[in-house]
Amino acid sequence: MHTWKPLIGYISIVSERDIRGRKMPTQRKIITSPFIRPIPLPLSQGVQIDNTLYISGQLGTDYDGNLPEGIRAQATQALNNIGHILTAAGSTFGHVFKVTVLLADIADYSIMNEVYALYFKSRFPARVAYAVRTLPIEGGLVEIEAIAVVGEIIEA
Repeated sequence: MHTWKPLIGYISIVSERDIRGRKMPTQRKIITSPFIRPIPLPLSQGVQIDNTLYISGQLGTDYDGNLPEGIRAQATQALNNIGHILTAAGSTFGHVFKVTVLLADIADYSIMNEVYALYFKSRFPARVAYAVRTLPIEGGLVEIEAIAVVGEIIEA
């Protein structure tokens, strides 16, 4: 049996400072793509905090609000929508480091994975997938959110 010992430590957060040594303010930018129709809900397509981009969950709807049939088509459109937001922020799928996938039916997991692999080819982001009871739009089969870096990434 393993005995767990508490880990005690400190995390240092280094803030950028100006030439006088003052902390620089955090920059917040709302990201919108002209290729995704704005919806009348209290949310943003994406929010960039400094160089981190948080992308709201994207359903498989096109610009006109049409929802294609089937998990393959909806997953493709949801990822295309994420791509539009990444582009609007000056980022790419290669800069995504965390993805959350919500599925109306976990049986669609393997097909969603096939589509997902067309967008993420290497250095895969961390990901979680859940089956949910319902999605925000009738007939919706998948919703995908992502977190990405905007700017240069140095691979270690």
